This record gives sequence, C-alpha cells and structure tokens, in this order.
Amino acid sequence: MPRSKSSGTSNDLASRFRVDWDKTTWKRDLEAFAFKCTDELTPLDYFIGQDRAQEAIRFGLEVDKPGYNLFVTGLTGTGKTSAIKTHLQSIVDDLDRQEKRRPISDWTYVYNFEDPDRPRVIRLPRGSGKAFRQQLATALRTLQEEIPKMLKSEGFEAQVRGHEETERKATQDLMSGLEQAGQEANFAVQLTPNGITIFPMTEGRPMTPEEYQALDSGPKQAIDEVRSRLMQDTQDTMAKIRELEKSSAQWLQELERSAGDQLVDQVFFELHALAQEIPEMRQFLSDLGEYVLGNINLFKETDGPRPAIPGMAGAPGMPGIPPGPAAGSAALGMNPFLPFELNVLVDNSAVDKLPIIIEPNPNWGNLFGRIERRAMMGTYVSDHGMLKPGAVHLANGGYLVLNARDVLMAPGAWEGLKRSIRNQEARLEDPAEQTGLFIPQGLRPEPVPLDLKVIVTGDESIYRLLTSSDNEDFWDLFKVKAEFDYRVDLNEENVMAYCAFICRTCEEENLLAFETGGAAKVLEFGARQVSDQTKLSTRFGQIKDLLIEADYWARKDGAPLVQDHHVQQAVNQKIYRLNLVEERLQEMISDGSLLLDVTGEKVGQINGLAVYDLGDFSFGRPTRITVQTFAGREGFINIEREASMSGRTHDKGVLILSGYLGAKFGRDRPLTLSASICFEQSYDGVDGDSASSTELYAIASSLSGLPLRQDIAVTGSVNQKGEIQPIGGVNQKVEGMFDVCRAASGLTGTQGVVIPHQNVKNLMLRDDVVEAIRDGKFHVYAVKTIDEGLEILTGTAAGEADAAGEFPEGTVNYLIAKRLGELNDSMRGYFQGLLSNGS
Repeated sequence: MPRSKSSGTSNDLASRFRVDWDKTTWKRDLEAFAFKCTDELTPLDYFIGQDRAQEAIRFGLEVDKPGYNLFVTGLTGTGKTSAIKTHLQSIVDDLDRQEKRRPISDWTYVYNFEDPDRPRVIRLPRGSGKAFRQQLATALRTLQEEIPKMLKSEGFEAQVRGHEETERKATQDLMSGLEQAGQEANFAVQLTPNGITIFPMTEGRPMTPEEYQALDSGPKQAIDEVRSRLMQDTQDTMAKIRELEKSSAQWLQELERSAGDQLVDQVFFELHALAQEIPEMRQFLSDLGEYVLGNINLFKETDGPRPAIPGMAGAPGMPGIPPGPAAGSAALGMNPFLPFELNVLVDNSAVDKLPIIIEPNPNWGNLFGRIERRAMMGTYVSDHGMLKPGAVHLANGGYLVLNARDVLMAPGAWEGLKRSIRNQEARLEDPAEQTGLFIPQGLRPEPVPLDLKVIVTGDESIYRLLTSSDNEDFWDLFKVKAEFDYRVDLNEENVMAYCAFICRTCEEENLLAFETGGAAKVLEFGARQVSDQTKLSTRFGQIKDLLIEADYWARKDGAPLVQDHHVQQAVNQKIYRLNLVEERLQEMISDGSLLLDVTGEKVGQINGLAVYDLGDFSFGRPTRITVQTFAGREGFINIEREASMSGRTHDKGVLILSGYLGAKFGRDRPLTLSASICFEQSYDGVDGDSASSTELYAIASSLSGLPLRQDIAVTGSVNQKGEIQPIGGVNQKVEGMFDVCRAASGLTGTQGVVIPHQNVKNLMLRDDVVEAIRDGKFHVYAVKTIDEGLEILTGTAAGEADAAGEFPEGTVNYLIAKRLGELNDSMRGYFQGLLSNGS
C-alpha cells in the first residue's frame, strides 16, 4: 500500500540499506603501531607495491638487443623516475662486479683532409681524448718553434747559400751570353726591374729615338731585324732563368721537406704511440704530417700574421646577399692550424661506470647536439671544433632517460630520436633542416655510432596515443612496457613501509618526526587519495608534499613532533587555497541563485550528484534533475543532448533507461510515452553515466505520481536489468551533499545520500561527515537495484511481478505500470479518433 507520511514506513524501508558509520572510513588503530614516533624506524630503501613495474624495468635493461627500449607509464608521483635511477644504478653496479660492462669511450671529431666539410669521428679509449688533444697542441707549438730553428741552422743555410750561389752564377752566365750577342750586333742589353731591355748603339752610346727616326729605311730595317733576333734570344734566356728559379724553389722545398720529415717524425712520435691500436687516428696523424710537410711556409717566422693557405678561402657571397656559413675549407683558410684541433665531443675521463643521462629539456639541440657558428669578416664560420654534443652522445654506451611529453612537445625531437634508435647512429644536424626551411650549406659531420638503452616515461594516455598513431615504429623501438600502479594493498607490511617512507622523507628534507597519530593521518590521507579502504596511494610525490606542509604547521605551532591535527591542518589549508569556486557555488545555493531543495518531497524531481574537477582540486555538489512524462511516441528527450551539452557517456546512460523500462513494463504492450529529462541550471555540459539511476528514479516518480525525498541525493549508474553500478568520486559527492545540507538549514537527521553498494569500500569520508553519520544526523544508503532505491526515496515498496507479470497493488511498479497503460490507451484512442475522422 502507499505509504502514510506519519506511519514511519519510510524509515523502516530505508533503514535496511543504511551504511553503519564505522564503514564510511578507515582508521588506523594507534595501538597497533610498534613505535612512538617515526624517527625510531629505519628509512625506507625500496619501492612499495611496484613489483610488476620493477621486474619489467629490470627485464628491459638486461636484454641487450635492439628495440628493447623501455616505456615506463604511471601517474605522476608514483616513483617512476626514482625507480629507474635505482635500477639503472643497480644494473650498472652488477655489470661492474661481473666485469661484463661495455667499454666506455671518448668520442672525438677531427679535420677531414679529403672532405673538409665532413669532419671525421674517431672513437678513443676512455680518458684518452684529452691526452690526444694536449699532445696535438704540444706538437703544434713544437713545430712552430723548431721549424724556424731548423731553417736557420748553419748546415741548412750553408746548403741554401751554396745552391743560391750556383743558381746566381748560372743566371749570370746566361745574361753574359745575351750581352755578348748584343755587343756583337752593336746592341746594349740592360736588366731592369721590369725585365730585360735592348736598344741599338751608335758611337758607343745608346741611339736616341730621333737618331733612329732619321735613318734611311735600309739601316732601319737592318736594326729591326737584329732587334727581333735579340728579342727572341732574350725570351729564351728569360725562360731559362725562370726554369732555374723554379728548379731552385723545388730544390728548396725538397730540402725543407727532407729536413722537416725527420722533425715531424720526432714530434709525432708520442702521438703515434698513443694511436697504435686506433687505425683511424693513425690515418689522421699520417694525413696531418703530410699537411705539415706540404705547408712548411706556415711555420716560418714572419713579421705579420701567418699566411693563409692559397686557394683555401671560401667564395664571397652574391651581391646583396650575406655569405653563408663558411664550413671546413673556408674555416681552414682563416685558421691554417685548424687541423691540429681535436674536438673531444664526449669526454668520459671522469666516468668510471656506464653513463646514465636524464635529460630534463629534450629539445633538438639538447638531444642531438649543435653545430655552432661565429661571425667573422661578414660571414659565419663553422668548423669541427664547434660541434657540441647532445644527450644521445653523452649517454652513448649507457642509458638515456627522457619524458615522453617533453620529447613530443619539442619540434622534430621524437622523429629524430626514433631515427637515432633505428639507425643506431647520432647525426649532428642543423635543426632548421628538419623544418624544411632554407639554410646555407654547413658542415655534415660523420655520424657517431650509437649503442644505448633509451627509457621514456609518460602517462598511459601518451602510451595509448603512440601505440595507436605511431605503432609502425613504436612497437619496434620500445618493446618493453613497465607500468607503475597508483595504489597498493592496505596491509600491515605496506603500512609499516609507509611509515618508513615518512621516516626517510623526514631525514632527507630535515622535517620533524611524526608521532603515531600524525603517521596514522598520513595513512588515512593515502587511502582517501585512492578512495579505497583496502588500498593506499603510491603517488608519493603527493605524500611528500603533505609531510612538508604538516611539518610547516607543526613548527609554526612550536610542536616537537608532527601530530594528527597538524596533518589535518595541512590538508585543510591546501583545500582552502584551492576551493574558492566551491565556496562561490555554495553561496549561490544559499542565496537562492541555484535552486535546490534539501527538505520535503517532489514528484519528478530529484537531487543528483556531480563532481567538479578543477585540475588540482575536485569537489562534489548536488544538482536538481527534473523529469516530465506525457503521452507521445518520442521516447526519452535528453534536453542536455538536444542542447549539445552532454557527452557520449551521458547519452548512453539515458538510452539505457528506455531499455530498462521496456524490459520491465513493455513486454506485452509498447511503451507509448514521452519524457523530457533536464539537469536544471547546468550550463557547462554534462557527461558520465553516474546520474542514470537518478534520472530513472525521477522518471519513476513522474509516472507513478509518488513524490521523491528531496533530503536524499542519489548517485550511481544503472544497466538495462536495473542493477546499480559503481561510480567514481563517491567521497566528494557524499561530502558535497553534506556541506549543502549543513549550510542550508542545518542537518535535520533525515538527510543523506544513496550510493551503489559496491562503493561502500570506497568511502573515506571527512571526520566531520563520519561524526554526523555516527550521531544519526546524516546517512549513507547503499543499494543494489533500482527497486531498492525507489523504496528509500518514496517510502513505498517497489513490488515484484508475479508469474503473470502483474505487480502488487499500491507498489511503485504497480503505479508505473498502471500509468503506462493509461498512456497507451490514450494514444490508442487518439489514433482511432484520427482514423474515424479520416473515414
């Protein structure tokens, strides 16, 4: 039968589903602690509850094959990076003990004599890069000092003087022969700065032009014929003199080379000894020695700057266009001693274990290195000495740790990283080339061979994005996934591990120790973070923040230890810093701007519960949901969807309602009704299916005519069989209703929240809410089915169908079925009337 407001039936029906106060939270028994404060404990030295992830990390690190790089997922603050560091160091130490580690190398770039624009890369034993660079610098200084001495030595100068005297005598003999031929032909021969000049003689003196012009044609012709013959003799003589000079220069060059060859061997002796087991360096030293012997003039003493090598300078730019970067050969023209510079790109002299590089800012330059340039004489100069390493070079032979989001946000970095892993080489390139922009041609250094393990961290959404949109490369390059769980079982072992973590953090951050009450509050916070009475949060970044903030309030209070109220104060103060929006919404409810009833009863109206997520803070608030049912064939009209303000999950929840009603009340007749569903004063959109049961209760109320209690808010999704399903944010929702009721008119003792029974274990309510539930001022009800919820909200039995599909008279379902029958009859009569009028 329908309930009587004074009969107490409502309370009798609801009491069966009431949750006891001690099940609305979890409290640590302080007597169970075996310590008085956390400084009595041993600091935690392992990771709590991450066995699966740790095993995956170790597997990925120990499989030394291509493609077995790692992608480590998990929420921020779960210890991913710390675990990676710990395991990397452990594996590196194990390899050292087993003497199985790969050799650590220095990586260098040297001048390429065959292709100056393509510097050569040379791998050197660890720590020898600096030694080679120092030896090359010493060799250059020695050559600059000793070659001038060699060229000025008495023996060398004696040979030069002897050769010069021979050359001078040969030249003098050639000139004497030319002069004698001139005298015999009555011509004078003179050697001038401009060359050899010949002119006719008369009366023992040179003939003047006037005298020559005054001659008859016969004598003139004779003089011209002799002049022509003598000119030919002069040209022949000059050719012989030039040949002598060329031969003398070649002789001098060979003499200098012969003298320098022994000196170069002496100067390069130690370098060749260092490079005995390094073929690439031996070849470079051989080329460098040839370069020195072929350019002895660079080492001669001069009054001005040392000369550049002819023909090696870069070409100037086009008119009106600045010249591009001078690379390789052009840089050599500006610095002829550039080949002596050895660029130690990666110096591992101070590294005694495999490198572990964590790059916090993985942009292109920081990852793959840079080709620097400097402005000089209107151009940009770049050479092998201006190549700078990136993280892939520094981590070569070891391990590189990156954050996926940071890599993906840096232009070109993700594609470049994949190429480096796939090709097992690191190329130094200008990042502008990756964007397709025009840049002047620069250096193209040889790639550095790569042998490293890459570990990328990121959240699950990024992992799914990469596996779906970049799966062709991603699966081949990152074969190992390590997933960090955000929670761990709440058992005695993990409770003590939590307390040991508090001890360690206090030592590391110089915090006050926590007494047992304070430690218990931290444990409760950890359980509340995951909304589970059987779990603890492993987001230790958040736990650490709480410890630091609780220490602040304890010190401000002058306390020697952090107590439970200090921890609670830290939690409350953080909420206070973040909950301005929550307070403004509460004000709008209190002043009537947001319409909400928390007392009384209404037909077709119910209080649903929503969670507002602000990113760093979330809170719950009740919201009014109304339903209107009437004759029609449109079915359920979701006003939010019609206004494009609902998400797909919410739309699905509304569609489930018709499936439930059809299965329960439409087996032998069609459902001929229309129902409009609305979240009142909702302007930001609605999503999620946690209000689907709430909407169904309102529909049932509208059809049955039974009013729903406004002092009870409802949350929970529903399936087509009428079973209530769990939802998220249960603590925020319960506390949201509690805060509104307390602020509106004070707690009446009848107010509460209906939740799915599966969510009882998720209750970790605030102390004030738990206290109100204990004192009977507020209630939490847990239901399994729609019928159970209807009994709480209407105070009327739901009613079960008999074998004939009939519901007991006076029950909620009976009234719903009756109303649906009336609507069906109404629609049938309406259409019959249309047919009659039409005929």
